[in-house]
Amino acid sequence: MDDLANPPKIQVSGVSKVFQTPKGSIAALRDITLNIENGEFVVIVGASGCGKSTLLNLIAGFERPSEGRLYLQGREITGIEPACGMIFQQYALFPWKTVEENVEFGLKMKRMPKRERREIARRYINLVALQGFEKSYPKALSGGMKQRVSIARALANDPEVMLFDEPFAALDAMTRQVLQEQLLHIHETQEKTIVFVTHSIDEALMLSSRIVIMSARPGRIRQDIVNNLPKPRDASVQLSERYMELKRLVWDTVQAEVLKSMDTGGE
Repeated sequence: MDDLANPPKIQVSGVSKVFQTPKGSIAALRDITLNIENGEFVVIVGASGCGKSTLLNLIAGFERPSEGRLYLQGREITGIEPACGMIFQQYALFPWKTVEENVEFGLKMKRMPKRERREIARRYINLVALQGFEKSYPKALSGGMKQRVSIARALANDPEVMLFDEPFAALDAMTRQVLQEQLLHIHETQEKTIVFVTHSIDEALMLSSRIVIMSARPGRIRQDIVNNLPKPRDASVQLSERYMELKRLVWDTVQAEVLKSMDTGGE
């Protein structure tokens, strides 16, 4: 650890991950070292199969590294990490529970009194602009609304870190844009540390304070770029000269890794 008195929020130190399959070993990640500071919004991009989601699962404690170690605020991650809230591409809502009941589910598991958890759930339902839908069931909601419920549920548990695995990939372009702007607002007001995986360079540029580009499998950190586009951001930032410069920089690196992945038989 570099600074024991003030460690990074997340530290990934020399991490490699190998999966054993019936066809043999698959090296998903190799020698990943990455520090993420408190309050950063780090977006991870790269070719399919480069290990982006695997890295997220390691931070969450869903997987254990084959080599190296991961730390949360200086404490080694050795199992599922309750301080991390995970939002997946699929909404993973309970279809038999209302919006309100889904959002307060984690609080109920912590045996929080009903009135208190109901107040917290309502606060985050309002934050993601779903007031009026508290008593609705998931089947009555659009895809974008379901994802907002997922985000509200994660926030209600007050995680130190929020992990997003391509959460907007299945949504239409307009809904995606709206949710990106809402997530930026949540990041600014809640000051959460966020790690976000996406295939979209535009999404990475819109959301991030840093963009980490992964190499073709086995995934390594190919480039780590500070995103200094002005804030607050909305769709108009995509018209700026700096936006286009950053997009070209990210695209050139990602394209080279995608071509390398195709040449080596990556996914």
